[in-house]
Amino acid sequence: MAEGVAVDWAAFAESHSELAHIPVALRDAARLREFAAGETLFRQGERPKAMLYVLDGEVRLLRRSRGGAEVVLQRSRGGFFAEASLEAKAYHCDAVAAAASRLLVFPIRAFREALDHDAAFRNAWMALLAREVRKLRARCERLSLHSAAERILHAIESEGTAGTLTLMQSRKAWAADLGLTHEALYRALARLQAEGTLALDGGCLTLRQPGKRL
Repeated sequence: MAEGVAVDWAAFAESHSELAHIPVALRDAARLREFAAGETLFRQGERPKAMLYVLDGEVRLLRRSRGGAEVVLQRSRGGFFAEASLEAKAYHCDAVAAAASRLLVFPIRAFREALDHDAAFRNAWMALLAREVRKLRARCERLSLHSAAERILHAIESEGTAGTLTLMQSRKAWAADLGLTHEALYRALARLQAEGTLALDGGCLTLRQPGKRL
């Protein structure tokens, strides 16, 4: 994971605000890597050697069920992922690029040292972890809802802004995130739109009656 090219930080400063608190020494240690769709970044059981940040593309954390089916634990289309590996002795899942992706690779030892010695970076990292916990709690709550309509409304209200959610992925991929088949998602969207609860404009979903539950 150490190979890659030096990072041009000026190119990412404006579009990736999470990187603003990266201290200089850690920036110098980072490398930029590109992964092809389907390429494995790491495998379950391997020792973590780096912290990873998705600049663009998509990376998925996967495990396999006893029957061999893939179980997606996390999808990342931007930002840090597999944060728990920072203190783990081994990865607990595989990481695979679902699309052509560019990532920043931070040596894990340098990352730990930066957290130990830079208070601003440590505080920013703690805030990031807190946001991830809130997102995971919302996802668990959403997946406990029974109907497709309830899950759609919950996602818009918990992840959108002022009742509007802009999808950064295909509806089929979003259906998988919601724990639905894409057919069930399309039917529920059509019903919500017909009832006047939801307005659809391409990838934008807007609640016309915020707070309503079906």
